[in-house]
Amino acid sequence: MAKLYFHYATMNAGKTTMLLQASYNYRERGMTTMLFVAALYRKGDTGLISSRIGLETEAEMFRDGDDLFARVAEHHDHTTVHCVFVDEAQFLEEEQVWQLARIADRLDIPVMCYGLRTDFQGKLFSGSRALLAISDDLREVRTICRCGRKATMVVRLGADGKVARQGEQVAIGKDVYVSLCRRHWEEEMGRAAPDDFIGFT
Repeated sequence: MAKLYFHYATMNAGKTTMLLQASYNYRERGMTTMLFVAALYRKGDTGLISSRIGLETEAEMFRDGDDLFARVAEHHDHTTVHCVFVDEAQFLEEEQVWQLARIADRLDIPVMCYGLRTDFQGKLFSGSRALLAISDDLREVRTICRCGRKATMVVRLGADGKVARQGEQVAIGKDVYVSLCRRHWEEEMGRAAPDDFIGFT
């Protein structure tokens, strides 16, 4: 029975590396995978899934309004698809998450989604909210804060190296993201007084 999986974590936890390795494992065994990435991540006219350690591969792009079930079903009619992988799944629309669930339920193809749970302000992304609600299997990919605790939150650093406390939810560009535990995220966001670290500023 195929399932819809959501692998979630903060930034720099190795989600994309895991996705690329899992897809490679399928392909090494002669199976076909379909890879999707948000259109924000592209190289020219091609979608690109790229990990921090230098692994990358081309992927199909998804945009708001795309019918992912129809795209996979059409491909599956011509070439058997053994698994679907979605990177940057936090950018999915709620309806697209339901489309992915239908791929698992009606086409019997496993769907592996990888993405962030919350943004730099601690708010759920729409895609992540839907995935947390209806996925069959939730898997946390762990990384650590600067203090050694499990990192569950992320802050955005601007070009000046200071923590951004306001701004658009999505910012792809020169901003740097740092994963922190909840305690140190609250300190950096000004929600609690720091008592053991100076911080980034």
